[in-house]
Order: sequence, then C-alpha cells, then structure tokens
Amino acid sequence: MEEELKCPVCGSLFREPIILPCSHNVCLPCARTIAVQTPESEQHLPPLLHSRGPAPPAAAPGAGPGAGPGAAAGSAACPDSESAAGGGGGDHADKLSLHSETDSGYGSYTPSLKSPNGVRVLPLVPAPPGAAAAPRGAGPAGSSLTCPQCHRSASLDQRGLRGFQRNRLLEAIVQRYQQGRAAAAAKCQLCDRSPPEPAAVLCEQCEVLYCAACQLRCHPARGPFAKHRLAPPPAHPGAPGGGGDGGGGKGAGGGRKPPTCAEHDLENYSMYCVSCRSPVCYQCLEEGRHAKHDVKALGAMWKQHKAQLSQALNGVSDKAKEAKEFLVQLKNLLQQIQENGLDYEACLVAQCDALVDALTRQKAKLLTKVTKEREHKLKVVWDQINHCTLKLRQSTGLMEYCLEVIKENDPSGFLQISDALIKRVQVSQEQWVKGALEPKVSAEFDLTLDSEPLLQSIHQLDFIQMKCRVPPVPLLQLEKCCTRNNSVTLAWRMPPLTHNPVEGYILELDDGDGGQFREVYVGKETLCTIDGLHFNSTYNARVKAFNSSGVGPYSKTVILQTSDVAWFTFDPSSAHRDIVLSNDNQTATCNSYDDRVVLGTAAFSKGVHYWELHVDRYDNHPDPAFGIARINVVKDMMLGKDDKAWAMYVDNNRSWFMHCNSHTNRTEGGVSKGATVGVLLDLNKHNLTFYINGQQQGPPAFENIEGVFMPALSLNRNVQVTLHTGLEVPQSVKQPKQPSN
Repeated sequence: MEEELKCPVCGSLFREPIILPCSHNVCLPCARTIAVQTPESEQHLPPLLHSRGPAPPAAAPGAGPGAGPGAAAGSAACPDSESAAGGGGGDHADKLSLHSETDSGYGSYTPSLKSPNGVRVLPLVPAPPGAAAAPRGAGPAGSSLTCPQCHRSASLDQRGLRGFQRNRLLEAIVQRYQQGRAAAAAKCQLCDRSPPEPAAVLCEQCEVLYCAACQLRCHPARGPFAKHRLAPPPAHPGAPGGGGDGGGGKGAGGGRKPPTCAEHDLENYSMYCVSCRSPVCYQCLEEGRHAKHDVKALGAMWKQHKAQLSQALNGVSDKAKEAKEFLVQLKNLLQQIQENGLDYEACLVAQCDALVDALTRQKAKLLTKVTKEREHKLKVVWDQINHCTLKLRQSTGLMEYCLEVIKENDPSGFLQISDALIKRVQVSQEQWVKGALEPKVSAEFDLTLDSEPLLQSIHQLDFIQMKCRVPPVPLLQLEKCCTRNNSVTLAWRMPPLTHNPVEGYILELDDGDGGQFREVYVGKETLCTIDGLHFNSTYNARVKAFNSSGVGPYSKTVILQTSDVAWFTFDPSSAHRDIVLSNDNQTATCNSYDDRVVLGTAAFSKGVHYWELHVDRYDNHPDPAFGIARINVVKDMMLGKDDKAWAMYVDNNRSWFMHCNSHTNRTEGGVSKGATVGVLLDLNKHNLTFYINGQQQGPPAFENIEGVFMPALSLNRNVQVTLHTGLEVPQSVKQPKQPSN
C-alpha cells in the first residue's frame, strides 16, 4: 500500500494532498512547484528569466499536519514546502511562474528534472518582471498544472490551487500509516533478543528506549535514575528525543472534525453535485453555481459509491485470487520442468549408453573376425613355410648325393644308377612348378569397415519433434538461376514467415532429354551449381525441403538451357608443372624441351564441338600434338602415346594421327608460325576430325569414340599456341588432303 501513499513528484508520503481534475493526487507544495504560467503570446520567444531572489527556505522537519518520515525528502524535492507548514513563504512561491513545453512551445529551452520516482517535472522559473503577486495558495492568472502521471493539463482560475479539493481521506490514511509504522519501528535498544522487544518507555535524560523488562533491569526508578523522566515512546520514528508530531492532530482517529467547504469556510459539506462530482455546501447551492446541477444527499451518495467501490474491489479481489493461483501454477510448473528435465537427461544418457554398449559389442565381433582372418593367414603361411622347407631339404640332399656320384670314376657303376638318378632330379625339378614359390596369401587384409553411414546417423541423431510439420514448398529464385557453358546454377529460398524447421533440401534434375528426375544435391545450402552437363540441351530442375517429420512438396519446375557452343580455356590446375599459361589461360607454352600436356576446362560427352589453336611461335621444327584426352591422361610425354588420348601431331612438313603410340595416316602439309589448327569433335557420329588453315587434314582421324573427353594439347618450349573457343561448327570445308603412302 505504501506506493499508493507516495506523491508522484517528490516520491515521499503525501503532505496536504489535493485532487486534480484527472482524479490523481499530488502534494500541495509539489503542485505549487509544477504550476506553470501560460505566456500571453506564443509567437515570440520569452526573454531569458533571471532569479529575483534566493530560493525559498526548506520547511522545518515535522512541520504541518500529517508530516511523516518522508517530509524531509519531500521538502528537498518541493522548494515551496514552507507553504505546507503554513509559513510565510507561500506568497513568494505563488508569484513564481514556469513555462511548460506543452503550453508555450518553448519547452526545449527549459531544462527538466526528474523526481525520485522517475516522473519528469519542470524546475521553478522566476516570474517575469511586473508580475502581480497572487494571494497565498492561488496561482497567477493564466496558470496551468500538468498531472505528473497522466500528463493532462488543468487550468487554474483566480482561486489558484485553492480551486482543487483537499483529499482529507488520503491525508488521514497517510497519518494512520505513519503512526503504525512509527509504533512498529520503536524497539528496545538494550534487548538481547532478536528481534528486540517493542519499546515501552523513553528516558528523556538517557535518550534510550527501553522495553518493560530492560527498564526494570537497566533503568530502575531509584538511585541516580530516580530523577530521570520516563515518557511514552515517540510516535514518529527517528532518534530518541527527536520525535515528530505524528500523533494527535486533526487527522487522528474518529475525532476528526467534519470537513468544511473549500469556498465557504464556515459551511460543512451537506450535498453532492453529480455533475461536478464534488461535495458542496448549502451556500454553494444558494449562490447559484450548482443551482441547475443534479444534486443528491451526501450520505446517500456516500453509501452508493461505497457499494460501487466494494463491488469493484470484489472483482479485483477475484482477479488477485486468480493471479495467486496462477503464481502457484507457475511455481509448480517450474518444479515439473526441473523434474522432467532430469528425467529426460537420464533417458538420454541411458539411450546413448545403450548405443555405446551396442557399438562395443559390435566392435568385439569385428575384432573376432579380424583375429580369425589373421590366424588363417598365419596358418597358411606356416604350412607353406614347412612344406617349402621340407622340399628344400630333400632337394639339397639329392643335389649333394648327385655331386658325390659325379665325383666317382667308375663308369659302369655310374651307368647302373644314372637313369634312375636323372629321373629323380627331373621329378624334383618339376616340384617347383610356377606358383610354388609365390605366397598363397597376401599381407593385406581384405576387410574394409564402412563406418560412414553410422557416422552420418550419429551426426543426425536428434530429438523428434512430434509437433513439427513438413516444410512448405521452396521458392525458386529465378533471378539467380543461370547457365554457363554446360553448367547450371540454381537458387531457392523458403517462403517468408515460415515457422516449420528445415533440415535440408533435395535438388533433382532430369537427363536433359525429357527423362526421369534424379537427385543431384542433398544438403542445407540454398545455392547449387551442377557441372558436366550436355551442351545444347534443355534440363528441368525442381527442389523440395525436408525435416524430421518428412519431405515437403516439390517446387515449380524451372527449365534451363545449356550453351550451344563451348567457351573454355586451358586448365592450370590439371596442366603439367612445366606448362606456362598466360592471356587469361588462353595462351600456352612450356619450360621444357620435352613434350608436356595441358587440358581444357570443358568436358564433352554429347553434341558437336569445334575449337581452333593459333600457332604464335614455331622454332626448330618441333612436333606439337592436338586432340582430345581423358582427365587421367599421362602429362609428361607427347599426347597420344598412351591409351587415354587421341591426337594429331604435326611438324613443318606433314602430320600423323596417334593413339596408344600407334602412328597412322601420314598426311603432307605441316604448320608454321601463324598457322591455325582446328579440332572437330562430333560425338553424334563418334568421330574426330582435324583441320589446318581451314582445310581438312586427312580423313576423319578416329571413329567409334565414346565417353567423356576434354580438349588437349602437348608442346615443348619451341612452340606457343593460343586457344580460340565458342566457334560455330564449320559447315563447308575444302577437300581433304590425301594421306601419303
């Protein structure tokens, strides 16, 4: 309840509270502080105001009825607190005026303060020169007051602050609250108990509070203490002997005299004006101000409003009871969350331990298989060692015997046994057949443990959210989808305000010829590039999302067209280290006198493709080779010497076709500086044709070739070649040169 009894301006307990038109309350001294004079003209900036005198002195502690423990703090926040005590400083405070930022329009020039409870208030500003003094308790003409809570502004008439009713009921409640708090705060200062007993008396000479027991024990009424005066403990908390005037006064208990009318001091309130919502006296009705208003008896309206307040309190009480039950429910929920968390942790640990145990058992089984395989290999090797040792010993003995027989000089005796001995030696030799001296088993173990699926399952191990739904349809971002050569790039995103979680995406692509879709990417990224497609082909692509609950629907299908012709360069990543590339990887030469191979960046498996190579430099009659190759071609010798390349090598007079180091179709006509070599790869007809300076060089070089091929070139340091791509396939060519015999 204490928060309801504090002024929103000074943050202390109310002192002489008044009721504003908005029904909020404020201390009378604080009301004088925040009262603002409205300028007569808002078209000109008011002159800089200077203080006309020293600030009014602070009110003495405990001054005025109802002053409590917060009076000192309230006086500090309300410089006009002297008026609350009935002193003579009220006239000075009433003459002060302020310029409100809401009324004058110049608030940005007036500094603002904050009260102890954080409410924004305006500081005192001296009145302009020539301002007339107002009566005590009245504000200057044209003044206004802004409520510090709801910020509604109320204008003051000639009566000033006296026009606002005094909240005597609140004042009485504050006084009772202060007395109760003071009584509860008065404790014995000599008690050994915790907490101390309430004080019963105060020794004015010792300035010590005593409970009854401590007073009899420590302060007997004899000897030197006989002349000490014992008084009741003070009602106002504070140092002993310095109590305030919280007790007594006109606000105490039921002896409070009936309130008088604010406008007629001699008249008591007897009626209630329903229109103005305020009590009025008989003289107010006589003077005619409330003559035509709806007026009712004060007692009847008192009972009616009490009944309404009680009814409203019942509703608030019910809501408060529900709030208390809800707090109990929340506390029980905290306990349940703690218990369920521990249960789920124990369950998770048990499940993971079960997985570890299963993995341990499977590890033991796999180790048993490895042990059996090792023992089998060892047995086979030991058997082979024993067998070979026996045969070797027999053969060695036979050889030694034969040598001794040869040493004898008896021809007849030798001939008697020579035939049988020769057969024995031949049989012994036949025992060492092919494979007899090779191990029957290898040292390598033909066992491969595929742990990748298990690792993926472990990484994907997660809780199944039963409330989760499958993801919605992804949206293809057509502005980011594109094709380049035989590569396509696709981008997509989820619709906005998607709450269902997404664990990954599945991208599907057809075969470029209207065939079935196949998965080309599964992952979390929303951008994917697919390389190695067919040139001059139309592909259909679609994507779908998935999570632990399942797979969502497909997106719309996007159609992508690969390039008709290939644009590519030499590939520095796969070239031999002696190859030197320049001109954005379109010009190639070599650091070695030996032939070295470099490949192109494109790969072909379908369609017709044509490219040319311009000979920029040709010295000492070298033999560069032009053609196609697999990705794993040997790169440290001439193109075509292995089975991974198909090439034409040429010097300054003639050319040859070469594959698997087989030279065929020698054709007259060579190359020199400035010559152009064309390569036509027709994978529809599965053949390869070469051109020199626009003329076909010999017959089609190779036929029945199938698979994936890359443009290739081999050269040494005597040659420099520049690649030209993206060319149309030649439609008409000159007659081919006939190969030489």
